[in-house]
Amino acid sequence: MKKLLALFWFTAAMLCGQSVTLNLGPHGKLSVFLPGGWNIDTSNFANQGSVTITPTNPSVNATCTLAISFPDVDRFDSRSKLKLRVEIDSHNAAAESVERKAVAKEFLLGSGYGFYCSFTDPQLVGKPPEPGNYKVGSFGKIRLSPAVLVDVSIMADDFRGEPYQQLLGAIEGMEFAAR
Repeated sequence: MKKLLALFWFTAAMLCGQSVTLNLGPHGKLSVFLPGGWNIDTSNFANQGSVTITPTNPSVNATCTLAISFPDVDRFDSRSKLKLRVEIDSHNAAAESVERKAVAKEFLLGSGYGFYCSFTDPQLVGKPPEPGNYKVGSFGKIRLSPAVLVDVSIMADDFRGEPYQQLLGAIEGMEFAAR
């Protein structure tokens, strides 16, 4: 079901959405596809860079950040090492969340591999949405190649809501081409 949903969002983005292709220099190119309704801002990719995705509609309370880095040493040459690092990095967020534990889930990617942990803010459960205060968040890492690592942050009001699902679909639908 998750693969079908990701395919749906990817197809929708290709038909009526937008895309950005990031030139990662000698490391390759990364393309991100989104349905309409999102702004994509990028920063310099000389040594590292970031992509920030925000909604065009101010009533949508969600955001996504991709921090792309080019490590000299491949510390995550196996899925198990990357999964463990994501769970360790998420320990503090887990302690303050409804979930109370960091359990990594795998991103369904066409290139590379990655994991993320998802958390719910207990202070915001049951309260109405407030711009800039996100009820849920997912944090993870994607290893696109030995020299390209992406830190991912998705924030929204509901894991099952359309904004969160569109952002997750954009992450899972990314296309990486190494040089």
